[in-house]
Amino acid sequence: MTYWIVKGILTPVLRLLFKVRTEGKEGVPAQGPAILASNHLSFSDSIFLPLVLRRRITFVAKAEYFDDPKTAWFFRAVGQIPIRRGGGSASQRALDSAMEVLEGGGLFGIYPEGTRSPDGKLYKGHTGVARLALQSGAPVIAVAMVGTREAQPIGQVKPNFFSPIGIKFSKPLYFDKYKDRADDPRVLRQITDEIMFELRALSGQEYVDKYAKRGEVVEEVGEAKVGTLPLETPVGASA
Repeated sequence: MTYWIVKGILTPVLRLLFKVRTEGKEGVPAQGPAILASNHLSFSDSIFLPLVLRRRITFVAKAEYFDDPKTAWFFRAVGQIPIRRGGGSASQRALDSAMEVLEGGGLFGIYPEGTRSPDGKLYKGHTGVARLALQSGAPVIAVAMVGTREAQPIGQVKPNFFSPIGIKFSKPLYFDKYKDRADDPRVLRQITDEIMFELRALSGQEYVDKYAKRGEVVEEVGEAKVGTLPLETPVGASA
């Protein structure tokens, strides 16, 4: 209930303060599980993406956000899941939380790059998003955030109001043909690279084939770190 109250209050306010536009939102299914895999440019990505969707979306957010009174109220209000740093056990708890959301027919959001881009480029994705897709059977929708870095650069508390924000959605990507190869590292890499290629096509970002250096550590789901956009035609809607 609190999620929808907060969403109902913030949506018109943010649409007034920012020039928000969406493209391809019809690609998000009206019901059933789906994984929304997004590039990550700004803290505000986790605010704008939920606000433009009709359905609730859940992210796993680092526990420090819940320890800080300035951000704790928001993350609790929108039902995000806190996870402590701590290696393998924390990673498994995050994966379990993600699977619980998807098995319940929900939307789960993930940032395959693992952290906010330090320079606005798109970095190599971690393969946890592929592992999650194969284990859950849920389709993946690439989501490109455009303009959030300019609206709220890393380290800047006060956003730049009236900045244009774009959020672009791909068609659902299905990876059913790989469902029996969820433990094959080559398959996980191939699926992840396809998702990142889709993100590059949507966002227009320069791609860097290496992992981003983390100025801010966020938690893992499998190998993927999670939280904490003129359109180009997506490569394809199936794998």
